[in-house]
Amino acid sequence: MTNRLGAATSPYLLQHRDNPVHWQEWGPDAFAEARRRNVPVLLSVGYAACHWCHVMAHESFEDDEVAATLNAHFVSVKVDREERPDIDAVYMSAVTATTGHGGWPMTVFLTPEGDPFYAGTYFPRDHFLQVLAALDEAWRTREEEVRQSGRHIATALSDALAPPPPATVDTAALDRAVTTLASQFDSRAGGFGRAPKFPPSMVLEFLLRHHARTGDDLSRRMADRTLEAMARSGMYDQLGGGFARYSVDADWVVPHFEKMLYDNALLLRAYTSWWRATGSALARRIVDELAEFVLRDLSTPEGGFASSLDADAARVEGLTYAWTPAQLDEVLGAAEAARAAELFVVTETGTFEHGASTLQLPVDPDDPAWFASVRRRLLDSRATRPQPGRDDKVVTSWNGLAIAALAGAGSVLGHPEWVAAAERCADHVLAVHVVDGRLRRASRGGVVGRAEAVADDYGNLAEGLLALHQATGDPRWLRDAQALLHRAVERFGADDGGFHDTADDAETLYLRPRSAADNAEPSGQSALAGALVTLGALTGDTAVIERGRQATEAGLGLAGRDPRFAGWSLAVAEAIAAGPVQVAVVGDGPHATDLLSTARRSTSPGAVVVAGSPDADGIPLLANRPLVQGSPAAYVCHGFVCDLPVTTVPDLEAALARA
Repeated sequence: MTNRLGAATSPYLLQHRDNPVHWQEWGPDAFAEARRRNVPVLLSVGYAACHWCHVMAHESFEDDEVAATLNAHFVSVKVDREERPDIDAVYMSAVTATTGHGGWPMTVFLTPEGDPFYAGTYFPRDHFLQVLAALDEAWRTREEEVRQSGRHIATALSDALAPPPPATVDTAALDRAVTTLASQFDSRAGGFGRAPKFPPSMVLEFLLRHHARTGDDLSRRMADRTLEAMARSGMYDQLGGGFARYSVDADWVVPHFEKMLYDNALLLRAYTSWWRATGSALARRIVDELAEFVLRDLSTPEGGFASSLDADAARVEGLTYAWTPAQLDEVLGAAEAARAAELFVVTETGTFEHGASTLQLPVDPDDPAWFASVRRRLLDSRATRPQPGRDDKVVTSWNGLAIAALAGAGSVLGHPEWVAAAERCADHVLAVHVVDGRLRRASRGGVVGRAEAVADDYGNLAEGLLALHQATGDPRWLRDAQALLHRAVERFGADDGGFHDTADDAETLYLRPRSAADNAEPSGQSALAGALVTLGALTGDTAVIERGRQATEAGLGLAGRDPRFAGWSLAVAEAIAAGPVQVAVVGDGPHATDLLSTARRSTSPGAVVVAGSPDADGIPLLANRPLVQGSPAAYVCHGFVCDLPVTTVPDLEAALARA
């Protein structure tokens, strides 16, 4: 036996191809070997940017004694959670149920039939060896007892993980969600709950939509405080743009340094919504820098976007990003370094580790030209340091989020190059990831992987294509989104109107994964719900809107218990409660451009905006909508009830305000 990861497409698996452990990829061959040898399976799940995954790899999986034990008594299987979120989800449920917490690296021991019987996360080397010895002894002396334990855990989890009952989309429920969030809100530092703090992008989108629909000050204050605090924090890269995965402290000072595509795409969307609502200069700057970061640091040669940047460089967490006063002095000179240290809160004792500090920006500098010069010089110097590794696989779902964010921000803020980048990405994903009419999860270097797409791949990609349709007026994006959503409804639908995470003919695991929780990204259920509502608004199809409502209601049971984990379901519910508003702008020339810009600034939840010539082929909202006395016009509809067309910007603003 040897390590079999050399042919993997996942950068995470390739990080382990030289381990002395005889790793295999997930598949029937691994479990057949376990049955033949009658040994347990070690399932190790992680991802390329994960700091503690690297620590466990260096301590244990590169260690000859650990490897010898694993090779003799177990079949070892490595899984990239980003390629196989279905495997990650079902076995993480075992970890959290049996240990009370979860995370990565995820370490689960399975029977040869795939039932989990012992689970954990990171194990230090010596402890891991003790666990391996105890489990080997238990399997050799009490095999049937271990097997029975695995069957019991699998059955209990299958029963316990039934989705909560659906909840009706009504305004009282949305009001209650705001009240519950307020009880968990950190009014001093922003965000919700205590450390560690994650960027609550979808909750913020919900709060901004709730304020837009109701005028509620509380939801707006929570969104404002959190968005500003994160933008000025050590979790945000004040030199190069981009947010880290989370902050280890409650004040957003020390990040866990990996940068994920999904976080930055969702936050780009949230800061765009904040700019729409406020016109804030800070919001605009963050949008510009986030888009630049995604395009500069995550673009792949094929046109897609890479998954992440690592937390570590040269095996040291945060090495690329942290600064000491002496390092500032070396780059800027004493006088400017002292000024920069005060501005960025770089202290002699350090805010991070080993006397180094993360960069914060509590206030804007009073000299923008000097600030731009300092940032440029520090960024140039930082480029000479060891750089974090990049996981360059292209994940369908996360690229869908990036397409939606870039198309939306580019059309609202007048950056056609962002929209063009979103189009290139969509072209790449559709050309490479659709195989025999079915969507795949990921590719790398233009080579698609074997893993089938899951529900959020369909939902987030469709949402991105619908955003592109609105940004460009090209009907092909609408057609492609319709086709994706039609397949998803057929293959992922659940009896209660919601959606399973995997298709009806997907690989059988010990349970079929289904989650209503919007955690780091929208759940498959809420992603599909949101895309269906958007599609229904763009086509005027009330049946599609109703299907989106059913899926949203299937996810709102969780919102009643903890709205922090139902942010996108709540945001979609706001769109349903608001109509959603439909705006069609017909005509061309400067006057039509002014009307279109005004419509795109609308904060109405879930509003859709299309533009083009009257009766343009393939754009339903332009049908039977002529020019008004030969002039461009805007048609505003709310809940499929339409106002008279308007021809001036003030009249359009008034119509949008009424809607």
